[in-house]
Amino acid sequence: MSETRKTLMVGMSSCNIAAGAEDVYGIIKEEMAAGLQADLAITGCLGLCFCEPQVWVIDGDGRKHLYVNVTGERIRRIVREHVAGGRPVTDWVADLDQGPTAQLLGKQRRIVLANCGRINPERIDDYLAQGGYQALAGVLRDNKPAAVIDEILASGLRGRGGGGFSTGLKWRFAFTNRAPKKYVICNADEGDPGAFMDRTVLESDPHAVLEGMAIGAFATGADEAYIYCRAEYPLAVKRLELAIAQAREKGFLGRKILGGSFCFDVHVKEGAGAFVCGEETALIASIEGRRGMPRIRPPFPAEAGLFGKPTTINNVETWANVPWIIRHGATAFAAQGTEKSTGSKVFALAGKIKRGGLVEVPMGITLQEIIHDIGGGTGSKRRVKAVQMGGPSGGCVPSELFDTRIDYDEVVKTGAIMGSGGMVVMDETTCMVDVARYFLNFTQLESCGKCTFCRIGTTRMLEILTRICRGAGRPEDLPLLEDLADQIKHTSLCGLGQTAPNPVLTTLRYFREEYEEHIHDKKCRAGKCRALCRFEITEACVGCTLCARNCPVNCIGGKAKELHVIDQDRCIRCGVCRDVCPVDAVAVC
Repeated sequence: MSETRKTLMVGMSSCNIAAGAEDVYGIIKEEMAAGLQADLAITGCLGLCFCEPQVWVIDGDGRKHLYVNVTGERIRRIVREHVAGGRPVTDWVADLDQGPTAQLLGKQRRIVLANCGRINPERIDDYLAQGGYQALAGVLRDNKPAAVIDEILASGLRGRGGGGFSTGLKWRFAFTNRAPKKYVICNADEGDPGAFMDRTVLESDPHAVLEGMAIGAFATGADEAYIYCRAEYPLAVKRLELAIAQAREKGFLGRKILGGSFCFDVHVKEGAGAFVCGEETALIASIEGRRGMPRIRPPFPAEAGLFGKPTTINNVETWANVPWIIRHGATAFAAQGTEKSTGSKVFALAGKIKRGGLVEVPMGITLQEIIHDIGGGTGSKRRVKAVQMGGPSGGCVPSELFDTRIDYDEVVKTGAIMGSGGMVVMDETTCMVDVARYFLNFTQLESCGKCTFCRIGTTRMLEILTRICRGAGRPEDLPLLEDLADQIKHTSLCGLGQTAPNPVLTTLRYFREEYEEHIHDKKCRAGKCRALCRFEITEACVGCTLCARNCPVNCIGGKAKELHVIDQDRCIRCGVCRDVCPVDAVAVC
């Protein structure tokens, strides 16, 4: 590359593509075909999902400029003025030192996401340039599997898939089993609503996962691995398969890796979208070609897992932490976080959040810091009401508990769980009864049906919640919900059933008054349960006409700059008028 030749790197993760990155990439190619002198590459997701598509412009002297919210019109100007003319278009460049982007990145501690959005995930040489596969080379050179396990134990790394079990202990169990054939598995069956951590890592830095798995296989004595990835993640699957092929070509996978005696290879298994296959024994059954249903443990997978052989299972984020720990040392990892929850944790910020996206923060940070300092709150005049943590298996944490620290044990005290890292933020327009109904509907549909209370109990709970949301709730419904929840939790075989009632129990614990209003007053304060809502425009109306222009049934009348009125006979209670009103002049009665 010449001193003046510039490089453009276009974010081409699923989220960037959904925002229009393919069109931006295509325009750059057109400009290059027309004579633009520049290099073009792709990168993954930087985590700034709220301002995509994104394009890096790297000057010939190495200076980097991150352009955000790039459109077709904007990229043509960027190409004309910056790439060709040498003058950055400062209006669209993200300030990485101050402003929204700096706020989102400033409190983060990136280990798993270090390369995401900064390297080309389809080029192994980019990963190697960042120190990739050095950790693997080091452990193979030292040839001390037990020492590797000791290092992981000393780091305090706990499973990032939700359970929080010690990774080192899990590896030691497999290591001490002297079976001649062993496996490792990467659980990439990410199915939580609002979660996209694993997808992003696989799309943006697949080699980090492969290297972590290779180190884990060496440490435990395995020679074969499976990555169980959702078929709904086609780009992740594509880049995984490309990375595996590249790693084989470079000698990091396959026979006699790096000239030694260690042999190890990886296969990709596409899942069929069953949420229950996130449970390790159901996942194993699916890989074996059987119906994905959990089994009784013991024996645990480390004793008898895939095809009856000792198997070590970790999720994407856990494996991606391993190379960093080996390269930088257990002490450096353990120095971050809390005594019992070391290192960093990746979270997906979604829902009613101003700066939605992917963040990686040190353990011990508070929910307040994540949601408000990093995420920017709701981005509206409405206050944050709660955050759903842990997906359908988690719970709703109210804003008054946002001083809770991100620690496996502290989060559990709230009734939620760390989970894989989904955070769905809710504001005052969110009905907590409806939220509980939504998540229970998900788990009820995803139940494999093996356990009676999970199969039938969740169905009965869903019926009760639906009845309450429709205005037909009864006082006895609340103790009945709690009784059913208790029985489901204690009689279900796997984590899906054991945790399915959590959204109901936490909303009953922290937002019981909303349930009581639904039942006794036949009112939904959030305006989401249509049968219990009536919308009226108050005197605060400024006559902007936004409500009238957005009403799907044209039931709002009024002139510009005058008070508007809703025709209650024609109103379908959709709540659009409330959502679009800039002065909060639509009340729920």
